[in-house]
Amino acid sequence: MNLPEVPPARLEEEWAADKDVLASLEESGDIAHLIRPVDVSFRGEDAALDKLEADAEQLGFEVIEREEDEEGEMCLFLGCEQAADEASIRALTRKCVQIEMAYGVEYDGWGCTSEDGSDEEDTEETGQAH
Repeated sequence: MNLPEVPPARLEEEWAADKDVLASLEESGDIAHLIRPVDVSFRGEDAALDKLEADAEQLGFEVIEREEDEEGEMCLFLGCEQAADEASIRALTRKCVQIEMAYGVEYDGWGCTSEDGSDEEDTEETGQAH
């Protein structure tokens, strides 16, 4: 599937927000290279979200859920397994902005739990909100 090129200024805007989230993960003792579930969310009209939901697997995601937010907008949550280091998150963000452009939806950010390598379940969730 060919996704559109993203204007550099748009990527810089998204990556600036990502840096804050990555810093928060680091402060909580996160080991960035550990693979963990990462969720992303998109807002949009039902028809656009239907198409994205149908193509999610081809795009490397699984569908987590679809729900209406407090303002009555529909949100689609997708997930993948990956690291939370800067390069991995930059690639994820680029792909999500490309999806936004290709599907006519609004990318609403990503989130994950902090992973410290212990077998205990980490409970601190960090995410990016727009």
